[in-house]
Amino acid sequence: MRDNTKTTVRNILTSYLEVNKHRKTPERYAILDAVYSITGHFTLEELGEKLDDCNFPVSRATLYNTLKLFMELRLVIRHRFHGQTKYEACYDNNSHCHQICTVCGKVTEVKSQSVSAAINAMHLKRFRKDGFTLYIYGICSPCQAKLTRRAKENNTKLQKTIKK
Repeated sequence: MRDNTKTTVRNILTSYLEVNKHRKTPERYAILDAVYSITGHFTLEELGEKLDDCNFPVSRATLYNTLKLFMELRLVIRHRFHGQTKYEACYDNNSHCHQICTVCGKVTEVKSQSVSAAINAMHLKRFRKDGFTLYIYGICSPCQAKLTRRAKENNTKLQKTIKK
């Protein structure tokens, strides 16, 4: 995590906790640091493992409740990819696209200036845009290659059966 981002998100959390008279627990800050040290998407389990590796284990309930708080503060975003829930640090990355393979479930982040420009240029009535996430579904090239090979194999088997 970049130092200026780390400082900023910690300050956002601290301000929120102070204003709302919540406790500033070491667990919340450890989870925040872990979230912002993970590159890309992560599951609740992966976050728990990251904290275990840092010798700071926390319960699943604490992880869930803390991530819920971080989502309210717009420090984390939740995605539902192909039947799986994943999270992502989003303070300095509010707008981006994901391509999702409908065969294997692989998720790849895509940066597109033309999509960002088009969405930023949109004028929405009575609505202030903060960011966006776009999901593009399709088939990745490795899965497409496997499907093509399988189709050729099945076609070859069918032709051999017909010749008999």
